[in-house]
Amino acid sequence: MRNNLIFCTLFFISFGTLLSPRLCAQNSTSSLYEQTSEMGTLIVGYEKDVDAINDFYYPYSVGGYYSSPLTTFKSPVQRKRLQEINNGYLLKLKAANFNTFSIYGKVDYVLLKKQIEASVLLLNQEEQGYKSLAKYFPFADSVYGLEALRRRGTYKDGALLAAELNATAKMIDSASLDLKKTNKLSSEQLTTASAITLSLKHRLKGFYQFYMNYEPTFTWWVPKPYEKADIALGNYAKQFSAKQDSLMAAKHDKLGIKGLPIGRDELIRQLNVEMIPYTPEQLIQLAEKEFEFCDTELLKASAEMGFGKDWKKAQEKIKNSYVPLGKQPELIVKLQDDALAFIKANDLIEIPALAEETWGMVMMSAERQLVNPFFTGGREISISYPTNAMEENDKLMSMRGNNPYFSRGTVQHELLPGHHYQYYINNRYKSYRESFKTPFSVEGWPLYWELLLYEKGFAKTPEEKMGMLFWRMHRCARILFSLNYHLGKWTPQQCIDFLVDRVGHERANAEGEVRRSFQGNYSPLYQVAYLTGGLQLFALKKELVDSGKMSFKQFHDAVIKENLIPVEMIRATLINQPITRDFTTSWKFYDKIAKP
Repeated sequence: MRNNLIFCTLFFISFGTLLSPRLCAQNSTSSLYEQTSEMGTLIVGYEKDVDAINDFYYPYSVGGYYSSPLTTFKSPVQRKRLQEINNGYLLKLKAANFNTFSIYGKVDYVLLKKQIEASVLLLNQEEQGYKSLAKYFPFADSVYGLEALRRRGTYKDGALLAAELNATAKMIDSASLDLKKTNKLSSEQLTTASAITLSLKHRLKGFYQFYMNYEPTFTWWVPKPYEKADIALGNYAKQFSAKQDSLMAAKHDKLGIKGLPIGRDELIRQLNVEMIPYTPEQLIQLAEKEFEFCDTELLKASAEMGFGKDWKKAQEKIKNSYVPLGKQPELIVKLQDDALAFIKANDLIEIPALAEETWGMVMMSAERQLVNPFFTGGREISISYPTNAMEENDKLMSMRGNNPYFSRGTVQHELLPGHHYQYYINNRYKSYRESFKTPFSVEGWPLYWELLLYEKGFAKTPEEKMGMLFWRMHRCARILFSLNYHLGKWTPQQCIDFLVDRVGHERANAEGEVRRSFQGNYSPLYQVAYLTGGLQLFALKKELVDSGKMSFKQFHDAVIKENLIPVEMIRATLINQPITRDFTTSWKFYDKIAKP
């Protein structure tokens, strides 16, 4: 405390303000743990131990380790080793002197414990899923055994290996005949079985590439038997995929959108993991409440434009304001400059000059626009606009869907102070929290800026308001269509129709949005995370900034430097919330949801 009092005295001499010893102590602690916490070393150790196990046990080829989930289904020994790592770190957590930790250490403790417990559960589920399919893989142990030889370069006579591979190929062919006779596998089981088969195929390939051309008896005996086993595994994987396609076609429509509704129980489990203390039904209520706000604002803007309550006609006028081909990059630069000028004028956040200097842009390919009809961002902004190879109707829909008023609401979402700024700061502050990141912060932070800028009057004309409201409605719609889909209530076609009718999407853009949501590399909650995460941060802003406890600059700097952890944990840090070892999510950040 004596050192803190000295600091306060020096602060008074320099700035003419005397800080309380308690506030000085908090500032000192905050500065001490700006980059790490008492848990930082343990977290990095866990992450690297898990990486070491996965790197060692995943399939390997001459070109390097495979990374696709479809080719890296874990082997039994890999799952066992990961569970042993998990159990070891749970014991370390139990032994940690939690009560002496700062709020930063306590938050990290809770996050690591939550992550390990989620890993334990998922590994158990994966093990049960594997066991339920074991009868379809009588040859798996043989492949895993061959892979084990490769890891330490164990010698085995080529003739013996050839005989083993011939026997494996026969087992695969026999399993393939049995599979043709059954239709008992669920969609989830078929997906898992396909992943297991492809993983085995790549494990066998890694074994083959290691010895081929280096070990004489292997090179003499093994190529033909390996080719038989490899082809058999490829055909077996296709069987599972074909059954999956047939099942999905029967359940859904003819759009070719392959998704897998996960059901209410799994949605609730994932919401718990993400620290969202609401049910899917309550989040649907949230989206409907937010839609009501959008409807009210939309009708006001439509009336101001002279279209009365016919907001779709007003929106149609806005869509036709698109810039000519070749001019979209210039528009992006202007819109980013407009947003930054407004943010600086309102003293909302301090953005380093280097962050402003180093954002980049690329043009999105026609193929990628099939699943990303609007621009995306991060280190750079990827601009979605017509390419020469696109059909004329698709060109027009892309131009209309990325018009200046729609784009005005989201350029800062992708660049500054949105995703580009996240990339810039999160690489510099508490980067060890990377494994704790959640889409509710990844997308919540830039979405929060959309809400804040609208509240602050960034949209001045009715056209600008309608442009920003289009995206706000889109975020509401994402919650509604993704949750209803995963609850088994809506088909992809119903989701597309909803985006067209309720939000005003161009149909091709709506199809791209739904395809991206259900068959891209997104978690089932990703689309829910945008508005939900934004509302979490908006509620926290009301609690700390609107109350006068923090300035906007202090708030935004504090939030972004905690990295992309669940917003409830950012809140716990900022308010110095009492936390126990067994902390569970409880922050009800949205007061318009009816109690169950």
